[in-house]
Amino acid sequence: MAHILLTAGPTRAYVDDVRYLTNGSSGRMAAAIAAASLAAGHTVTVVSGPVTVKFPSGVRIIPVVSTSDMLHACLRELPDVDGVIAAAAPCDFEPDIRRTGKIPRRGTTLMLKLRPTIDVIATVARRAQARQWMVAFALEPEADPVRAMEKMTTKRCDLIVVNDLSAVDATSTAVTVYDRSHACLGTKAGAKRSVAGWLVRLIEERLISKKAN
Repeated sequence: MAHILLTAGPTRAYVDDVRYLTNGSSGRMAAAIAAASLAAGHTVTVVSGPVTVKFPSGVRIIPVVSTSDMLHACLRELPDVDGVIAAAAPCDFEPDIRRTGKIPRRGTTLMLKLRPTIDVIATVARRAQARQWMVAFALEPEADPVRAMEKMTTKRCDLIVVNDLSAVDATSTAVTVYDRSHACLGTKAGAKRSVAGWLVRLIEERLISKKAN
């Protein structure tokens, strides 16, 4: 059995002390993966951004807010886990300057300068040991595999799970999984709980059992 580090939900990039940038990630897919992993006998630690979804009892939950928070929490937990499933959708950009207080509404255009946030899974993968495996999610328009393959290279993942924009805040999804050789390992559509069970079994077959031998 494996100890799995699972990231979940969105993160927030604050513009001022009131307003922030985020996305519509609900955390449902991560919660389903957590439940499927527990049912399979694995230990699960979840690093989650702000979500309302309930994670199953039996998982350890570490709540975070920003992308930086998520990265630091993952790096702290990394030495104690066997692998990582990065199902979160952290903010890719953040304001170059966070204002103190609340920016007043003046009836004029407000210009925001954004900078890229640090790549959580790529940074975690660079710190990972040879025994540890990495699985990333890629949310792409029309589940474009070309862009997903680019992400697999930059994020140094063993598998990448590609889904379409329609998966955001939905109860169902459709995913396609690719390995490092860009071979398609399968496609699964349906309720997120069903897809999560299929995905955990695939990870067990392709990664957990091989790393254990």
